[in-house]
Parts: sequence; structure tokens; C-alpha cells
Amino acid sequence: MPKFYAEKILDGIVYERIMRSANHEEGDRIPIWDLIDNRAVYEYFAPGIKDRLLASVKVYQGLGIDLCRGIAYPPGEEDQGKTSKAGDYGYAVEGQTVWLAERPFKKIEDIRNYHCPVPSKEEVMDNWVPEMRRWAEAFAPKVMFVPGCGVGLDAARHNIGFELFTYAIYDAPEEINRILNEHMEAGRRYAEAMAESRLCPLAFIWDDIAFKGRTMYSPRWLRKNWIPRLKYITEPLKRVGIKVIFHSDGNLMEIVDDLIWAGVDGLNPLEQLAGMDLELLKRRWGDKLILVGGIDCSQLLPLGTPEEIRDKVRWALKVAGQGGGFFIGSSSEIVPSTPLENVLAFYQAIHELGKYPLNL
Repeated sequence: MPKFYAEKILDGIVYERIMRSANHEEGDRIPIWDLIDNRAVYEYFAPGIKDRLLASVKVYQGLGIDLCRGIAYPPGEEDQGKTSKAGDYGYAVEGQTVWLAERPFKKIEDIRNYHCPVPSKEEVMDNWVPEMRRWAEAFAPKVMFVPGCGVGLDAARHNIGFELFTYAIYDAPEEINRILNEHMEAGRRYAEAMAESRLCPLAFIWDDIAFKGRTMYSPRWLRKNWIPRLKYITEPLKRVGIKVIFHSDGNLMEIVDDLIWAGVDGLNPLEQLAGMDLELLKRRWGDKLILVGGIDCSQLLPLGTPEEIRDKVRWALKVAGQGGGFFIGSSSEIVPSTPLENVLAFYQAIHELGKYPLNL
């Protein structure tokens, strides 16, 4: 009997490809992991399909992607400038992206009214788990959908606002501690549900904690205030053998060992322009970490030529692909400004060059 539901619903070749790489072994080819946030790609593979999930299935299967972490069905140019409200928050579309433009928090005192709802186990098991199962079944048999949750630092900072949140770390530490604990408990509920339902052998845990060049917060602060919360969320996953793929943009090099201690098995998205050295990561931590991503999505994919993209794919496969432990993909997502020609060239290059044994 399969240990995880994904094994039951996925094509056996796809599942073996993913799991061999996750266990630092070579399969038939290097798996592809990505998130597509590009309207032109959706219109190419799923013209006229309005259902976000069904359209996304067409896109990911059409591109030959093996793993995905969600849906980022982007607004179109016709949506530019549109605004909307959700409770006390206001949103606006700019550059084919929906941005949080209005928050109800203006001063430190306001954040005392901020609360992250912590769902009950029953709510998560009765509502969220069936929805994740529905997504997994839709993407099957060719794509593994990887469910996940956040740790909470990124969500709290995003909802409160970067500047006010940063002041509050020092001026209202007890409130920040309360808020982060609420988010942590919510994340733990989802982690426990992933462990109990055993939908997937991988879990996607996220929190953007870094800039280009270094972490947003000092390693010392993170080790005291955030790393233990991350470990609290990964614990139920690790107990049942689920591998944790952790996502943060930016440069995490100073805290890679801390992330491993906290239960992280893989790092995504590996922004090389931010300082995430793919070759160094493979050499130093390649036996401990699955490297996930690695191909620059901010300049190379939107602005480079198909030939430059192919050369970079070849380089990444050469330095990180030997011996498994590598899911290749963009360094976050395929952004709206990426030309369709480059997107198609990117995945074609992976499929052509990424077969084992590598001949690069």
C-alpha cells in the first residue's frame, strides 16, 4: 500500500523521478519544479478556460513540469488599475500583479488589534485537506502538487506593513511575539494535517526572510525568534517522513545550517543574483539538501535570449544535477514580463539536457 496519496494517483515514472532525486539519487531525468505567473503562458496552453485550477493543470502539464506548489493565475492587461477590498485591506492591480495597497495599521497601537485566526483541527481536516486532495487529483497523473503553509513572519510583516512591523519588533516586542505565535500555531495545524492525511511526501513551507545580499533580520534575531518556530512547524512532518522544502527569496547563506537543524530538507528558490551560490550549495550541503530552483527569473528569463537561457540551464545541470538532489526551475516563478518564447525555450532545454546520465 502506498505510504502517501501522491504515489497512488501519480504516474509511476513521475513519482519515481521525483523521489529518487529527493533521496539524492539519479532517476531518468532531473525533475522540474516551478510556479507559473504569466498570462501569455496561460493563454497559450489554456485559451478560454476560466477555471483557475483546470487552466493551471493544462499549463503545467503542457510545459512538462513535474512539481508545483500552487496556482498563480495572473490578472491580464485589461485588469490594470483595478482595485478591490477585503475587509480592512485594499488591493490594486499593477504590472499584472495584485498588490496589497491599503492596510488598517497606521501606528504601533493599531497592531494590538491584529490577530491571525488559528483554525481547529476539525476545520483543517474537513475543509482544507479535501481541497488539497482535489488539487492533487486535478494535477495528477503528470504533476505532483505539493501542499504547504507559512511560518508567519512574512504574512505578519506583509499584513502590518514593513516599516511599522520593523519598528514594532523593538517598540512592541510582546505584541510581535503574540502575533508570531498565532501564525505559528496556525501553521502547526496545517502541518499536522499534512502529516495525518499523508497527501504528499513533500511539504512546502514558506517565509520570505531575506533580501539580496543577506537576511532581512540579523541571524541572531532569527535564531532566537524564528528558527524555533520553524522547527515547531516541521516537527509533525518529519515524524512521518515528509521532506520539507523551505522557500524564501533572497540570500540565506548565513543560516543554512540553522535551517537544516530546524528540519529543512530542501531550499527554494535559490536566487543566484541575491547571493545563493548554486555551486557552493551543492558542494557544501548537497548531501543534506534538495536544491530547488536556481535559474534567474528576474533578468535572465525575461530579458535573455533562448540561447543564453539554454546555456544557463546547461551550467546549472552540470554543477547541481550530478547524483540527484536537484529540482530545477526558476528562482521563484515565471513572472508576467517573461516572453512566451523564453518560457518555452527554458523548459525545452531542461527536457533535452536534463536526462540521466547527464552529458554536458
